Amino acid sequence: MNPNIKDAILAAFVADALSLGVHWVYNTSEIDAKYGRLENMVKPELAPYHTSKDKGEFTHYGDQMMVLLESLVHGSGFDFDLNRFSQAWRNLFSAYDGYMDQASKETLANFKAGSQPETSGAISMDLGGAARIVPLILCYGDDIDAFVKAARAQTAMTHNSAQAIECAELFARVSAMVLNGAKPIKAFERALEKMPEAQKIQALVQTGLESRSQDTRKAIARMGQMCAIEGALPATIHLIAKYENNLKEALIENIMAGGDSSARGILTGFVLGCYKGIDTLPKQWLADMTAHEKILGLIH
Repeated sequence: MNPNIKDAILAAFVADALSLGVHWVYNTSEIDAKYGRLENMVKPELAPYHTSKDKGEFTHYGDQMMVLLESLVHGSGFDFDLNRFSQAWRNLFSAYDGYMDQASKETLANFKAGSQPETSGAISMDLGGAARIVPLILCYGDDIDAFVKAARAQTAMTHNSAQAIECAELFARVSAMVLNGAKPIKAFERALEKMPEAQKIQALVQTGLESRSQDTRKAIARMGQMCAIEGALPATIHLIAKYENNLKEALIENIMAGGDSSARGILTGFVLGCYKGIDTLPKQWLADMTAHEKILGLIH
């Protein structure tokens, strides 16, 4: 197995745990006043939606990503099965003490009304549904068509909008290309060539690429700190392109920009982890991540 596969998965989970303390804090002056430059995992004292969590744990995005990783491992092998994932996902929320977003609530209601996993998704254009795809690279890092199919299916189960599903395909294609030697910026350009119908996504990616010389906090404030793809996608592309060779700086600048830092961070960590691994990340970040050993065990 390419060692960067493991690193990319770890980087994505680390990014979510790092985001937890300030996730959905939109007023960046509050982050400044409390922490200055935040370079460590902290208990979510500022993040009002995650008060049940502790330092080193995950947001609801990270928890769902963990469910996907766990669902890949089963008695007869190692692959993605939408029905198995959907059942594990529902089990997570049957007694969940963390935050539950609107897409999850609507999806659960659709399941209760009799929907199957192929049709259960909310019409949500949040990036978080696509961000979950990370563990799928364990199965399909060398099979782009299968990766795309699985990424689209797992996303549509909860975020059944064209843009969310296109984002899942985009990051599946990009991560596979980067894992096989492409530079991230070039990989985005090549991936979009394979997706000529995704015109809205193409424009947002271009906005992100064109912003890479700008100050990160200002750029993300202008594009939008929100969960919606309209702001979250170009902001994520900005982080990947600007900090292509510095994963640590990318993840710090991500949380300092405020808003939905989790979805942005997961995908930034994923792509840059595929690119150069996690050697530049502080060892303390891995040690502070509660599920570190569990993730390694599932990967191995």
